[in-house]
Formats: sequence, structure tokens, C-alpha cells
Amino acid sequence: MAPTEPPFCIQIKPMPEGSPEFEAKRTALLERFQAKVPPEYRLPQDLLANPPNDVSSIPATCGILSAEEVEITETFDAVGLAEAIASRKYTALAVTTAFLKRSIIAHQLTCCLTQWLVDEAIEQAKQLDDYLAQHRKPVGPLHGVPISIKDHIPIAGTFSSQGSLASIVKDEKDCQMTSILRKLGAVFYCKTNQPQALMHLESDSHWGRVLNPYNIQLSAGGSTGGEAALIALRGSVLGVGTDIGGSIRGPAAFCGIYGFKATSYTLPMDGFLAQPFAAELNVLCSTGPMCTSLRDMDMFMRVLADARPYLLDPRLVPIPWTGLQTSLPVGRRLKVGIINNDGFIEPQPPVKKAMAWATGLLSDPRHANIIQIKPFTPYGAATAWSKIQRFYWPDGGSLLKSSLVALGEPIQPLTEAIWKEAELAGMLTAEAVNAFRRERDEFRLTFARSWEEQDVDVVIGPAFVGPACAHDTALYWTYTSLYNLVDFPGVVVPTPLKVQAGEEYDAGYTPLSEACADVKRLWESGDFQGAPLALQVVARKYHDSELFGALAVLKDILGLP
Repeated sequence: MAPTEPPFCIQIKPMPEGSPEFEAKRTALLERFQAKVPPEYRLPQDLLANPPNDVSSIPATCGILSAEEVEITETFDAVGLAEAIASRKYTALAVTTAFLKRSIIAHQLTCCLTQWLVDEAIEQAKQLDDYLAQHRKPVGPLHGVPISIKDHIPIAGTFSSQGSLASIVKDEKDCQMTSILRKLGAVFYCKTNQPQALMHLESDSHWGRVLNPYNIQLSAGGSTGGEAALIALRGSVLGVGTDIGGSIRGPAAFCGIYGFKATSYTLPMDGFLAQPFAAELNVLCSTGPMCTSLRDMDMFMRVLADARPYLLDPRLVPIPWTGLQTSLPVGRRLKVGIINNDGFIEPQPPVKKAMAWATGLLSDPRHANIIQIKPFTPYGAATAWSKIQRFYWPDGGSLLKSSLVALGEPIQPLTEAIWKEAELAGMLTAEAVNAFRRERDEFRLTFARSWEEQDVDVVIGPAFVGPACAHDTALYWTYTSLYNLVDFPGVVVPTPLKVQAGEEYDAGYTPLSEACADVKRLWESGDFQGAPLALQVVARKYHDSELFGALAVLKDILGLP
């Protein structure tokens, strides 16, 4: 009989069950993973059977990590770790061991991993320590820094998938991104969980469902939800995600960390997927860092730009990276647009609270000489949501559905939900896909003109309709997918705020749409206490460095780490 939850992982909501053949293969996969974990790294069964809602403090207090390992995993960001290893405060082996241990603790609490690369990581760390001892200098700016990688991104000698058992492949070589990171000294020690088909905001694959560390009744987001949960629990300081609808920014917001979706074709993605992704005929995927500090995002972008990946991939745009050092326009203030709602869905009460917090700080008269704030309404949010749901599935979802059915794999509720509208149209003709291209470009032109008319440099607004949502309810990604459609870069930044008990909609609330009313219903039927709150900052296409220049101005005002 198939298990209802993965071994030694908390799973508070059963996953849909597939055919007996599928469940047998899934069980064997999970058992192979579990067999790699030594008994001394395992959490007590009574804790896993009866966990608290908030598991965020358990890694540091469970007794599995030494005092030094707690210090290594909690005190530093990636920049600080690289400095500590280069100065020989810690060895790469000590740092790698600490994160290996903490990552497997995090996995037992949230089901955030798909692969735990113990032997490979230990060997890589030892080689780096030998190099430093022999040459008295690091191999590169990431020497010894453990970096977690989303499951579908290839690392030589490991497996990757697109969130289903049917899509698992063995990768014999690094993709361009992991090749560059390896040459810079990064240590690969785990891969992280994602959704079925990579196409919704809950990471619920054949490995299990990822839980939110601050309230396990809530989602960690998707599609890079395993990364977000792992980083929130400090089982990683720096990870690589992808984003075609909010897949970096949604999980970052749900788990209270940093996440950056770059403009497409500014970062290397060659080899990221074993099969072509039909959605990218009209909506381009992007990649970027997920981490614990603003300077880590900036460092990640700088070292990738310095590697000149465009020499090997002519699709990439060779834009110089100035990041946090980007100068503001001379002689004028930074113009910041404030999004209180997108005209389609009113955010849930805690997100409105977070926006009021940010607006209050930015409105302080002390900053009037450097910042001008003004209301901003993004053009066409409802239209964009309708369009992008169709653009994602030019085949009506038929190819994915047939591969899942062939293996007896159960179709997740959110997989069904995201292709529901496109499924009605079925497989499109080439002419219809081409017509979508025109629709997309006309929308982008109108969006850009609206942005220019409202005269802002960047906008600040919600990253999701609420905080982290209840499991299987991430139905509306309008606050992130809009910027995938127009291909604008966006950063999610954490706030010090969390959801408190008793937060309610305003008495005068009137729904902006049926979706808006449904979002209110979801809020009133759930318990979101303790969920982190985060905001999204967005700039124009290819203005990625200018976005970071704006963040350098906003950093001290908003108290960003």
C-alpha cells in the first residue's frame, strides 16, 4: 500500500494518490533518499508526528547542530561566508557540513529537498580547502559557499525533473549557470522541491508538499518553494530559482526572504530544462537569486555578469552590472509609485498593512529631498491575468496531461486550475500562437506607455494577493505574473511585519471583481497567523541595475538587511 506522506517528513495534508505502479516507484524514490540520512541527523518521531505550527526555531534548538554550526548557518550571509572562508575563519568543509546538516533538518520539517548531495559536497569542499592551503588564495568569489539549486536546473551527476516522476532525467554535465558557479567556487549540496509541471504557486511534486516554516498550514509558494523554505530555515544562504509567473517572488514573499526575477536573457539559462517549454513561445522565463540579504543579490548578479555568459549564449544581452552602485539621475528625486491595489484584486488585510507601513516610512518629510512618492495603478491587471493563463498552454495542457496519465501520476489541483481556461481551447494552431504574440506585444506597448504617463522610476506594491496562502489555494498570481507578461524585473524584499490575529477587511470593502471576492473568502476561511509579510519593487525592462540603485536608496529608509 502506498504511503500517504514521504518518510521522515512532516506532511499535514495528504497528496492525491496515483496508480499502484506510480506509488510503488514514488515510494522507492523516497526510501532511497531516506536511506542516505544517518540516524543522528533525524528529528524525533514524536516531533514529526505532532509538530507546532511554527517550526522556524527547531533547527537551532533541536541539538543536532553544534554551537559552531549554528553560528555558521545563522550569522552570515553569502558574502560574509565567502569572506570568513577566504580569511580561514572556517574551512569550506566545516561550512559545507553545517549546511548539509541544517538542510536535512529543514527537509524533515518542510519537505523542501529533492536531493541531498552529501558525498559530492564533502569532496568538493575538501578540494577547495586543499586549493586554498596550496595557493593561499580562493578559487573565486564564491569559494566554499554552499549554494542550493532548484530541482530542474542541471548539476553534473545528479537528476533533474519538471516536477513529475515522468520527467526525471540524469544530467551528465552542468548547465551554463551551475558551470559558472562551480568555477567561482560554489559548493553544490542539495536540490530543492518544486510543483508538478513547474506551473503553479505551491511546490507539490512527487517528492511531497513543501510547508511554510512559519505556519505549516500554509504554502511555501512555488515554483521555487523548496528554495524559499530552505533559506527561511537557514539551511541555505543563497539559492537559484526560476520565474515565469512569480516562481521566485511568490515563494520569497511567502517565506520572508529576498528574491530577484531579472529581465529575461540577462542571466544564463542554457540547459535549464531537458525539454522545450511551450509557454515560452510567448512568456519568457527568467532566473535569479534567492537569499537573505540585499548585498547577496547584488553579488550574485555581479559575479555572473563578470563571467560574461553572453560569449557562449548569444541570446543573452550583455548589459554591464552596476547594481547597488548605480547612481540616481542627477538633480532629481527618485520617483516611487505606490500600488495599493491593481484594479483587479484588493490585497488581503495584512498586505495592506505592509503597504501602509512602507508608505508611512517613505512619506516621512526627512526623505522629501531624495524621494517623491505618488499613487500608481498598473495597466490592465485583469486583462493580463486572462491573457497569460492562455499563453502558458498553447497545447491546452494536453502534452503534460498525457505524460502524467501515462505513468499513473495524480494531477494536482493547482495544475488543473492553471490550465483550465486554456484546456477549453485545446491545441492551438501556429497562426493562433502567432496572434497571441501580437496580443502580448500590444499589451506591452500600452503598459509601457501607461508607466511613462504615470512618471515613475520604480513601483512598490504587493507580491501576492495576501501573505502565504493555505495549501491548494494559490489561485491568483496577478501581482507577479503581470511583470512576466511585460518582462519587467522585480525584487521581493522582506518587512519586519507578520500576520497578527484579528486582522479584518475594512468595513467599506467592495470587491473589484469575482476573483477579488474569492480572495476575501479565502482570507476569512483560513488561519494565517505568523506568516511573514513582504513587498515587491519593480522597474522597467532592462533597468535591472537601476532597480538596485533604487533599492540602495530605499534600503535605510525601510530598514532592509
